[in-house]
Amino acid sequence: MKRMAALVVAAASLVVLGASAVQAFTCPVVIKQAEDLIRKAESKPNQETRPLVEEAKKYLEEAKAHHSNAKTKRDHAEAVRKAKFAIALAEEAVVLQAQ
Repeated sequence: MKRMAALVVAAASLVVLGASAVQAFTCPVVIKQAEDLIRKAESKPNQETRPLVEEAKKYLEEAKAHHSNAKTKRDHAEAVRKAKFAIALAEEAVVLQAQ
């Protein structure tokens, strides 16, 4: 019985440690996605989409700054949020270009 309890505690601690490690590595992945989508949006710019792409670039730079200066989980979360804003704006530009 004690052995089973020790295994459960060990498994739970691995899950907790794994979850925090995953969060720490989320920023670069989301930032990379934003970079790729902005690059795609820049391939066919028009008058309607140029402001969206510029704003997406601004959010991407803010995300990179938050990530590189991050000291807490909140800072990393802020970086991910800014990168997702950039993704949304770039995605909107891509959709508008297709019309």
